[in-house]
Amino acid sequence: MSDDRSFPVPWPSRDSVRITAVRCIVTAPEGIPLVVVCIDTTDDGLHGLGCATFTQRWQAVVAYIEALEPLLVGRSPADIEDLTRLAKLSSYWREGPVGNNAISGIDLALWDIAGKRAGMPVHELLGGRVRGAADAYIHASGPSIGAAVDHAGELLEAGWRNVRIQAGQKGLGAYGAPGTAGAHPGAPYPDGWSVEEYLRQTPELFDRARSELPVGTGLLHDVHSRLTPKQAVLLARRLEPFDLFFLEDVLAPEDWERLPEVRAASPVPIAVGELATSVQAAARLVLTGAVDYLRCHISAIGGLTPGRKLAALAEFTGVRTAWHAPGDTSPVGAAANIALDVTSPAFGIQEGYVFSEVVHEVFPGTLRIVDGWIRPNDSPGWGIELDERAAAAYPPGHSAHDVWASRVRSPDGTLRAP
Repeated sequence: MSDDRSFPVPWPSRDSVRITAVRCIVTAPEGIPLVVVCIDTTDDGLHGLGCATFTQRWQAVVAYIEALEPLLVGRSPADIEDLTRLAKLSSYWREGPVGNNAISGIDLALWDIAGKRAGMPVHELLGGRVRGAADAYIHASGPSIGAAVDHAGELLEAGWRNVRIQAGQKGLGAYGAPGTAGAHPGAPYPDGWSVEEYLRQTPELFDRARSELPVGTGLLHDVHSRLTPKQAVLLARRLEPFDLFFLEDVLAPEDWERLPEVRAASPVPIAVGELATSVQAAARLVLTGAVDYLRCHISAIGGLTPGRKLAALAEFTGVRTAWHAPGDTSPVGAAANIALDVTSPAFGIQEGYVFSEVVHEVFPGTLRIVDGWIRPNDSPGWGIELDERAAAAYPPGHSAHDVWASRVRSPDGTLRAP
C-alpha cells in the first residue's frame, strides 16, 4: 500500500460544485448528545446536514468522521452512493454503530445538498409521496399499571391513536417506566429486575388497558431484548387476547437466529431492528421471516441510502417499516425517517417523539406532530437548519445511558440486556 494521500476522482462531474469541508456539531439541548454532520461546498451557502447520533459513544463517531473528511473533500456532492460506499469500504474492517453513524451523517448531508440543489424536498427526490402523512405512536408510562393506563388515556384525549405502554416494575432495571429500588431484600442484588414478575405483570397491564381505553386504540409494547425464545413465545401467547399492534424486541440481537421460530409461534406481530448495525443484518431479519415490522435506527445502518433499500425489500416481502425514533435521533434523522415513511408502500407506523421548544430553536424547521400525524417539510432538502450559536449553548456531556445500563441486573446480580 502506498503512502500517497491523494485520492483519485473516478469520473468527471457535470459541474464545478465540490465538497470543501466535513464538520461535526454536537449539541445536547435536552441533555441527550446529538451528533450532526455539516458538509460545506464551493457553492456559497450550499451545505447539507446529516444525523450521526450514536448518543452512548458520540466521541468515537466524531473521531471517525474526522478520519473520513480527506476522502470527501474535492469530490462532487452528487455522488452519494459512491461516496458512502467509499467511506465504508475504505476502512477494510467495517460495519458497526460507530462507523455506520458516521457514514449516515455524510449520507444524509449529501441528500440534503441534493434536495437544495434541485429546489425540492428529499421525499420528492425519492419519487414523491404515496401517503399524505405518517401515522405515529407515542410512549405512555407510569410507576404502576394504573398510572401507565391513565397516561395512555391522556395521550389519546390529546389526539394520539396509538400508544406504547410500559409500566413500572420491581427493581431499577425496569424499562420505559420508573422502577422500585430495594424491591428484593435479602437477594444478592436487592435492586434487581425479575423476568418472572415481568411475565406475570405485563398481561395484567394490557388487560387493564383494553378494559379502560377506547376500542380501536393501537397498543404496543417493548420488551427491550430481555427474553429467551421460549419466554418470548409465552409472553406473546399471553398477550394474544389484547390485540397488540406489535410486540417489540423480544430477543437480544445475539439470539436473532431464533427469531423466525419465535415469529412463527407468536400470535402477535413481532417488531425488531433498532439494534441492527448493518444493512445486511437488517436485511436478514426480513429475508428469513424473522419480523413483521422492521424497526431500524437508520443512522446505525448508514443513513437514507440503505434505508431506501430496506424499505423496498420490505415491500416485496410483505414486511412493514416502523423506524426507530427516540430522543437520541436528531431532528435531521427524524426528517429522514418521515421521508421514507411517506414514499414507501411498506410503511407500517412511525415511532413519535415530541421535541421540546429548545430543540426547535437550535434546529429551525424541526418537524411537529399534529394529532398523531407527522408530515415532511416542503422546503428543499430536509427543510431543517442548525443554529450553531444556539447549539453551542448546550454542550454535550457523557451519556447517562451507561449508568442506567450498569444497574440492569437480575436479583442474583447478573447483568441483563438494557
